[in-house]
Amino acid sequence: MTNQGSVCVVGSINADRFVGLARLPQPGETVLGSSLGLYAGGKGLNQAVAAARCGAETRMCGAVGADVEGAFLREAMREIGLNTDYVSSVDDATGAAYVFSLSDAENSIVVAQGANAAVSADDATAAVRGVDVVLTQLEIAPRVAALALAAGKELGAVTILNAAPAHPSAWDMLSDVDILVVNEGEALALGGVGALGEHVTIIETRGAAGVTVHPRGEQPFEVAAFPIVPVDTTGAGDAFCGALAAAIARGADLATAVREGAAAGAIVAQHRGAQVEALSAEAVDQLVGEASFSAARSSSASVSAPAVSASAVSAPAGSRSSVPASAGSPILGSSAK
Repeated sequence: MTNQGSVCVVGSINADRFVGLARLPQPGETVLGSSLGLYAGGKGLNQAVAAARCGAETRMCGAVGADVEGAFLREAMREIGLNTDYVSSVDDATGAAYVFSLSDAENSIVVAQGANAAVSADDATAAVRGVDVVLTQLEIAPRVAALALAAGKELGAVTILNAAPAHPSAWDMLSDVDILVVNEGEALALGGVGALGEHVTIIETRGAAGVTVHPRGEQPFEVAAFPIVPVDTTGAGDAFCGALAAAIARGADLATAVREGAAAGAIVAQHRGAQVEALSAEAVDQLVGEASFSAARSSSASVSAPAVSASAVSAPAGSRSSVPASAGSPILGSSAK
């Protein structure tokens, strides 16, 4: 495929340690886990991997420790094919996430920031040069995320902020954000979609309830969730963000990009871990195509996008639409900066 576009992800890189549990322990209680695993993770790296697997040329900017975990993560990034020119080694320990995976496929997660707190502002602003999309989150220092967004905006990239975990500093970044991605809890913590929507296009992910898109200055629309039996939802949101960024970098309109993001999240949620080999551009195309075929047969559209060009939402498998994304286009909304 041609013109796949480029994405720079500025964000966290973690060693994810999984423990399977029937239930969380009560205070003072010890419970036995059913499984144990070590995976490459961190919201930044998860999203970069998803963008790369969905076809984008992907650059990672972050930091790891000069330790065993850091070496493990560098090898994982090399195998995936990420550009790691802006991944630095620092004196702090590599960041870690401790994921307690419950039997109902939901998870509780504790993150130790470690080396992620040392991501360089200079690296972040240099890394975004020459890319189509800049994507960042809030597991790194908010100041660094803000500088990456500002630099990307100045250079003409589409800028995406996944405000996770929710932090008040996200408000200060909105002038440099084209698309804000939040889940329901994060949206509420930041003051609600109504307040945020006055400043930026919002994509609100709602798990099994699907996705609500609020293009700035236009009517919201819904994208239905794909019907799946989830195995592990840990990386579904990150897969959504990475696939969304890859689609926008390719030139897809907003509705198409969100649909592909939802498909990527559904694929990842059916497997253990946040970075699964089952995710690919071809797998996303197939899932979107199958859902479109099923919707056509039942004569009821699964996506309603009245305020944006929806013609590419139901793109057949293997025919990834390419609609230019520019200021005033459906990507940014009618009142975009």
